[in-house]
Order: sequence, then C-alpha cells, then structure tokens
Amino acid sequence: MTRAFSAEPPRDCPLCPRLVQFREANSVKYPDFHNAPVESFGDPQARFLIVGLAPGLKGANQTGRPFTGDYAGDLLYATLTKFGYTRGDYAGHADDGLSLVDVMITNAVRCVPPENKPTGGEANACRPFLVERFRALPKLEAILCLGKIAHDNTLRAFGARVAGHKFAHQAQHDMTFGNRSIRIFDSYHCSRYNTNTGRLTETMFEAVFADISAFLET
Repeated sequence: MTRAFSAEPPRDCPLCPRLVQFREANSVKYPDFHNAPVESFGDPQARFLIVGLAPGLKGANQTGRPFTGDYAGDLLYATLTKFGYTRGDYAGHADDGLSLVDVMITNAVRCVPPENKPTGGEANACRPFLVERFRALPKLEAILCLGKIAHDNTLRAFGARVAGHKFAHQAQHDMTFGNRSIRIFDSYHCSRYNTNTGRLTETMFEAVFADISAFLET
C-alpha cells in the first residue's frame, strides 16, 4: 500500500525509529517541551519558503515553532522583520503573537535529531512532507535553503541532481515543480557557530534576503 503524505507529519509520526526513541526520551526528560514533529509556520499564501535542517533540542523542539527559542531564530526573525516579512514582535516563544507575511518556515527533517544531526535515511523518510509542503503553497516562487543539508534535501525534493547545483552562499538555482518555476536561494545557516566564527555575518545574511526580495518584486 502506498503511504499518503500531507504537508505536515502527525504528532506521533513513526517513520524514523531513532528519532521516535529520542522524542520519547525527551518527553521524559523535558515534559513541558513540544517533543513532536514541528509544523511549518507562516503564511499559507506565501511566495517565499525558508527551509532549515531540523528543530533544535531547546529551540523549536521546546517551543513547537520553527527557529523559535534559539540564537538562529533571533537572527532569522530579526532579518525577516527588517525586510517586512513579519507582523508583531518576535519574543522567542510560540505565543508571542508574531505572524509572517508572504513567507513560511519549515525544516527538511521535522523532528529533533540527536546532536542536531539527522541521518540520510531520516531525511529521506521526511522528504515526502517537504514535497507536499511545496505543493500546498500555491503561490510559491522562492525557497531559501539554510545550509548545505537543507539545500541537498530541497534539491532531492525537486528530483534534481545535487551534483548539478552546488551549494554556495548567495547562490541561486532555477527549478521546476509541476508547471511552476521556483528559484532556490542558498545561505550559510544562521547558527551561532557560523556567526561567531565569521562564516556568516549579518551583512552576508541580509544580502541573500535582498536578492530574494528583488526577485519577488520582478
């Protein structure tokens, strides 16, 4: 029987045994955390989708909202606000009243992995949800991939060869999805490690958003 997928996995998604085991262990250790697949967040009519890698243990896995509660979210939401993609104020928790305008945020892998490192098999198992997320956004025109793993998984969701579209900061790649043209934009991940080491600066990150905004205005 062919499994039917939606754009969001169920809270008790059973597809990845290692992630299920980790999720159950965290439910005991951190009973007040979300401890479930983290749903996409944003505008259902978005033209712009942001794809991260996976929820952070004490970020999205705690709050239940992508990139919420950790440093990467602080930088991401501040940049979204600067470019006019938010309403309300980001305060690092899911009930802060923040909403997104013309953008949605998701992850290639929806459950928190041990040491923030999903396996290739886990990414493969979760990929149908990413494909359905693309399909469920009728106005989708641009996708921002945060880091190489998100980039690789997004390309595979399009059925594209990773070797033919190499990841590089501020790179762009044109894809087709059904009868739609969608452009992929790449950025180094907005993690604390990347910003602390200078691999990614706020100026570099904003340059990618400037490219996306210019593209959507054409």
